[in-house]
Parts: sequence; C-alpha cells; structure tokens
Amino acid sequence: MDANQKTLSPHANRLLGLLTNADYERLRPHLQAVPLEYRKSLYEADKSIEFVWFIETGVGSLVNTMANGDAAEVGTIGNEGIVGLPVLFGDRQASTSVYIQVPGVGLRMSATAFERELAQSVSMRKVMLQYAHAFFNQVAQSAACNQYHSLRQRCCRWLLMTHDRMTSDQFLLTQEFLAMMLGVQRSGVSAAAGALQRTGIIRYNRGNVTIVDRASLERQSCECYGIAKKEFDRLLGD
Repeated sequence: MDANQKTLSPHANRLLGLLTNADYERLRPHLQAVPLEYRKSLYEADKSIEFVWFIETGVGSLVNTMANGDAAEVGTIGNEGIVGLPVLFGDRQASTSVYIQVPGVGLRMSATAFERELAQSVSMRKVMLQYAHAFFNQVAQSAACNQYHSLRQRCCRWLLMTHDRMTSDQFLLTQEFLAMMLGVQRSGVSAAAGALQRTGIIRYNRGNVTIVDRASLERQSCECYGIAKKEFDRLLGD
C-alpha cells in the first residue's frame, strides 16, 4: 500500500466527519495517509509530540509505564478520535505513550500545522474539545470498571470497543495487549478468552480474534461499555 494514498473515505475518522467543510478543507492539505502497523509508536512519554493522528481503522493504546517497566493501558483511541490530545491544550509533551495495538490505517499531520489551523477556527476547537470530554469520560469509566467488574465482563467490554473501531469481525489482538488492557497476567486473559470461545461467542487463535456472537458479547459485558458508548454518541453524534 502506498502510504501517500488514502485507503478509505476522507471522513472514515469520526472527528473529521464532524468538521464543517471549511474546517476540513483547512486540514486536508496537511493530512498524510499512513499505515498503522502493530506496535507502531505514535508518541512517547516525555518526548516532543511531532504529529497528531486521525485513526481510520485500528486501535491506539494510551499507556502509562511504571518505574519498574510495568505498563498499563489507561485509554484507547480509534476512528472516533485524535491521537495527540496534549497538543489541543497547548502542550507538546505527556507522561503517557501511545502506540498501535490493533493495526489499521490513518492520517497524520504535523502538530505545528494542527496548532496553527486550530487557532483560526472556533468551530474546529469545539469539535476537538467535545472529543476530549468524551475521552476523559472513557478513562474515568475504565478506572471504575477495573475496580468493580469481573475479568470476564471487562474482557467483553474491551472486545466490543475494539470491534466498534474495525471494519471486520476479525482482527489482531494479542494476549500481551489484552493483558495490558485488562491489567492482569496473560494466564488470566487465556482463561477469559477460552471461556468465551467455548461458549461460541468468539474464536481466538494465535492473537486473531473473530467476533462470532456480538449480541451475546454485549449481554456478558458490564454496563461500562454502554455508558461510554452513549457518551461518545451524545458528544460526537451516533
């Protein structure tokens, strides 16, 4: 695939689809289509953020790394959002990192160009701030979910959130990433995924997940999936 060619429509990213035609035309000359490979780093903790990214398919993982090297996912970004929120708030650095957990495609532009265009459009800033609000709600909901809900419920929730960002029922999701998403050991992920597979809800083989019965997956998830989705739809449109 030629990284300079768009692989999907210009508005495959939900945020870009919410912009006015005038605002989108401001950004369009700066947008470069890029493949988002597994483990690709979009920005690193405590380093300057050089680009912002609009994911079209795939999932980015916002990760916080402890002093001992242990890492935990604190949020996910897909085709509903933008990677590089610190830039929106006038900063070029964060204590977290973002890298791709489920491969796909997206668009990127320089942080400098984004800051310049954002400063000239009130309507563009409003759309981006609405997403930031929705994202912070997702992070808060995830913190509560990790405290109160079972591993199986949380596993179902993350599978649903990932499925929402993809164009297929099948996608790459390794045990390593799922364990980081859920904050558990890989053995716990294996047990949870195995239970879902035995009941015919998913197929899971060598890091490839296939959603077989989405309705059952939703029934076995906790309420956090629906709450977070409702907030994104309220703020960004269904």
